[in-house]
Amino acid sequence: MKISFELDAEFRDDQGKGASRRLRRTGKVPAILYGGKRDARALLLDHTRLSQLMDNERFYSTIVALKVGDQSQAAVLKDVQRHPYKNQIMHIDFQRVLEDEKIRMRIPLHFQGGAESKGVKEQGGVLSHVRNDVEVTCLPKDLPEYVEVDVSTLEISQVRKLSDLKLPAGVEIVDLLAGRDAPVASIHMPRVEEEETPVVEEAAVAAAGAPAAAGAPVAAGAVPGAAPGAAPGAAAAAAPAADAKGAAAKGAAAKGAKDAKDARKGDGKK
Repeated sequence: MKISFELDAEFRDDQGKGASRRLRRTGKVPAILYGGKRDARALLLDHTRLSQLMDNERFYSTIVALKVGDQSQAAVLKDVQRHPYKNQIMHIDFQRVLEDEKIRMRIPLHFQGGAESKGVKEQGGVLSHVRNDVEVTCLPKDLPEYVEVDVSTLEISQVRKLSDLKLPAGVEIVDLLAGRDAPVASIHMPRVEEEETPVVEEAAVAAAGAPAAAGAPVAAGAVPGAAPGAAPGAAAAAAPAADAKGAAAKGAAAKGAKDAKDARKGDGKK
């Protein structure tokens, strides 16, 4: 069995959310180790060391040796819980590995020959990765680090499926065992987006019919105060009429004041 990484751990006796929060404040990560026909065991890992290992893609698809003192247990990573916005690992799950017991793991796909393929280089197509990993089942000694996908011979509208992948001896794809032969990669023509042509004439008509904004210059030949679309002389004719009405109103007010004054004088004489 090939061991790719080693990780120091401690047994953990404290349980519960409160204990886990206290451990995280000290730079530790709560973990669980299960499987292998044995009871689950709570562990404690160093956050800094774990973060460094998890930056490596191989850590997610290879066998890890968990060391507690003088004891060592082969295991594979099964689940990781991260903080929603902090760069912090909240909890991690490991599954024990036995040499004679098959395991199921998600293995990354490495695509080869995309730029050199006929569909891309000669026909102007675009390569699409439909999926980036695949779940396999095998004995621990046969577990591959990745599965290579050769797309160098793909042409336009052609597809690579799970059944086209070349796997090491003893490795099987879980989807194929269940009768699901899903696509992995394809080459298709690039999508052309139609550009919207601005309608200049409609915009000009809309602008001409809209009322002038406040502070906008008055067009040549237009008379201030005229309604939109009115003849140039309409406002000029309306102005004297308004002045005449104002003068008549002032005269009526003056006459009323004079009559009231005369009436007061008459009352005084009586």
